Amino acid sequence: MNLNRAAIAISLAASSAGAFSRSAFLGRNMAVTTSVHSASAAPSRTTGTVMFFGNLFGGAGAFGQQIEYSNLPWPGDELGAAAQQGTVLTTSPKKPNLELATFAGGCFWGLELAFQRVPGVEYTAVGYTQGPEENPNYEQVCSGATGHTEALVVYYNPNDTSFDALLDTFFERVNPTTVNGQGNDFGTQYRTGVYFHTPAQEAAARERFAKEQENYQKPIATELKAATPFWPAEKYHQQYLEKGGRFNQPQDASKGATDTIRCYG
Repeated sequence: MNLNRAAIAISLAASSAGAFSRSAFLGRNMAVTTSVHSASAAPSRTTGTVMFFGNLFGGAGAFGQQIEYSNLPWPGDELGAAAQQGTVLTTSPKKPNLELATFAGGCFWGLELAFQRVPGVEYTAVGYTQGPEENPNYEQVCSGATGHTEALVVYYNPNDTSFDALLDTFFERVNPTTVNGQGNDFGTQYRTGVYFHTPAQEAAARERFAKEQENYQKPIATELKAATPFWPAEKYHQQYLEKGGRFNQPQDASKGATDTIRCYG
């Protein structure tokens, strides 16, 4: 999609879906399994907005392009297959010793690198969740038309780290009182959230949210909801900052690294 078309799409989506993404103008280039539960989303008027953009661009180009999940490296292929079945994974079918957790913290590039550095986190994947549309892609989500937020799935070994430790990393990265945005990115697609996969995660998160609220006068805007199907993002978004980001300057993803994260590369 060229910049003019992207600008048109985002402008139209902002008026029809109430969302705006500054970084989109900059050209930023589930159920339970091995425990599995089914999850379905109710139809939404966002479907009409997405269809409108698809028709506007002839159903072709980046806006209408569907991600081939089977071509993504693991665990993207596993997550994509689960989403297409309407399921949310609690543990990995391939590596059942690993549990899953989902977070949204604005732009998913910087959030992913922060979690890559956490000891006990073995794999990460960025993508889109908490929206009714199936098979969303980056351009569609950036338009604000699909209802999704940019998010991250963390595969972690509970013998080496805990969900509470993951919450530490999350709250160190975000301002939980910001509504629909973080940093320079604003729009519903940049809203923050903790999306629990199990009752134990829910209980831990609710306790932590209550403690975090004591640190702020404003109410916490971060969502706390059950995880829904997670649609992996395009391959080039995965581990984006570790690979070099926009400026081809790889950032340290080693465990315990403390270098300042450059969110856009």
